[in-house]
Amino acid sequence: MELLKIGALVGGVTLSVTGATGVIAAGAEGTARPPAMVQKPGNAAGLQDWVTAFRARALAAGIDGAVFDRAMQTVRYDPQVIRRDRNQSEFTKTIWAYLETATSDLRVTNGKKALAEQADALSQIETRYGVEKEIVTAIWGLESAYGTFRGSDPVLSSLATLAYDGRRRAFFEGELLDALRILQAGDTTPARMQGSWAGAMGHTQFMPSSFQQYAEDFTGDGKRDIWSDDPRDALASTAAYLKHFGWVQGQPWGVEVRLPEGFDYLLAGRDILKTAAEWRALGVRPVTGSLGDHGPASLLLPGGAEGAAFLIYANFAVIERYNSADAYVIGVGHLADRIAGGGPIEASWPVQDRALTYDERIELQTQLTAQGFDTVQIDAKIGPLTINAVRDFQLSRGLVPDGYASPRLLEALRAAAAE
Repeated sequence: MELLKIGALVGGVTLSVTGATGVIAAGAEGTARPPAMVQKPGNAAGLQDWVTAFRARALAAGIDGAVFDRAMQTVRYDPQVIRRDRNQSEFTKTIWAYLETATSDLRVTNGKKALAEQADALSQIETRYGVEKEIVTAIWGLESAYGTFRGSDPVLSSLATLAYDGRRRAFFEGELLDALRILQAGDTTPARMQGSWAGAMGHTQFMPSSFQQYAEDFTGDGKRDIWSDDPRDALASTAAYLKHFGWVQGQPWGVEVRLPEGFDYLLAGRDILKTAAEWRALGVRPVTGSLGDHGPASLLLPGGAEGAAFLIYANFAVIERYNSADAYVIGVGHLADRIAGGGPIEASWPVQDRALTYDERIELQTQLTAQGFDTVQIDAKIGPLTINAVRDFQLSRGLVPDGYASPRLLEALRAAAAE
């Protein structure tokens, strides 16, 4: 789900994903979940009162009164949106379970078919924006199953409900204002403005604010239409987005590699960049072909020492701007490689492990910090700070310092605390 880091709409299923670097809800560690508060449940009458009060703010922000009234007259309170917003962090998958769906043989087959059907447009988009057609197609595949599930929730109702709810009022009010600006510009109508429960829209799931900044009228009909059955505006918009954030044409997102026996796992980290020659000198080899010089790369171990290893490049961080979960970025990159004719990931995964629950991630961080390995924040997000703390703990216990936060690691922490 583009920009809004709260879930990936993968073939019509919204899910969060955990791996070595955290959940799809955030790419880095942030503030902890606030203490539980008793909040008065919303209702239809309350939403209408909120809409009445919001009207003045919308008009002050440049929304025409007639546009506002026409658009907001159909807005309804949706308690399911609130339920999904409250519960999203509890739904987790391991990276290998996620990839099993995200890069399945069926999704690869459908991706090749979708690319062929839009071959002329995607080739033109690649030429115009300098973003490979397979990457654009892969994002399309993960976000809406190549347009077959673009979301059917009324965006205005979803955004209004979330803004009225108040948990992230400023963010969703801003998105609602941008949705109204889209209507005011005539790009679509309220009835056609449908999407995910959180307001992401169209073939490649743009939030309204990103639509405002990056959407393209590729077809030249005077409208930036990402909602229709014709995906060309949406595909061009996705390429424009990636280009804006620095996509380098010809550079891979990442390359699966094999590590030599006795490899120093402390060299695995986003902050450690080495040239191809330096990685080769350390015994790192790609699973196929030779290791080309595509610029500085870092080593990523999303499943720890027992899982696949990847050298990742600057384009990895560009895809992260679309969605910050490592699982999502690997899913996009690997799906693009498969659509282009590449093979599956060769390494095995630690399939005996399951994803840590929210409470277990909190416990993991609490245990680490209590035992002198400060995670800085207790927020259930297994980002760089927690990975470093995990490594320090692993080193102290003579374990492989791969930074992998697993149920087995949590058991080791519990055992250490009991000593």
